[in-house]
Amino acid sequence: LLDASDIYPYEKVQVVNVSNGSRLETYTIAGARGSGVICLNGAAARLNSEGDIVIIISYGQYDEQEIRSLVPHVVFVDADNRITEVKHVPLIEMLPEASAETDAEPEVMYS
Repeated sequence: LLDASDIYPYEKVQVVNVSNGSRLETYTIAGARGSGVICLNGAAARLNSEGDIVIIISYGQYDEQEIRSLVPHVVFVDADNRITEVKHVPLIEMLPEASAETDAEPEVMYS
């Protein structure tokens, strides 16, 4: 899972628990390659239970040139943490065009 998501061992990540709403920051430790094991130790283990659905997010700081070539990795898994799909969407495709900048007020969306 680390390889597919381009997350390094000991990289800081945020774990968002969809099942109970908890969020925490921790770091990754590589498990057995191909095992799909996601294990939370220590205090983090008290916020999550086996079988919970979680989203693991890594963040980075990039300069403008790096952002224009950044391709995030989004990894989808099944109930056994086996990879079902990996999406690579270049961030440049999601950025507004520089020429589209105006003095207009930004649109605010509420959900």
